[in-house]
Amino acid sequence: MTENVRAALTLVARGGAPLGIVYATDAKVEPRVKVIGIFPADPHPAIVYAVAATVTAKPEADTYLSYLRSAAAKALFEHYGFVFLIPPGS
Repeated sequence: MTENVRAALTLVARGGAPLGIVYATDAKVEPRVKVIGIFPADPHPAIVYAVAATVTAKPEADTYLSYLRSAAAKALFEHYGFVFLIPPGS
């Protein structure tokens, strides 16, 4: 057991544990680990990272949210193994 998924990934990458359970997106960016299996998607709800501005958000939040809806952000997310759920510009 580790504190979090990144700690598990680091432990496996450094050889401190033979196996670990981490998110596919985390395993993808660590060249010292090899994915040997994937849990099926149907036994659990999809993991969704939602984003929204709060009522107290600074004006810069709108710029950031616009970027997150852009084609550039979509390409970056997909490069790291994430699925972009909304069409860019939406």
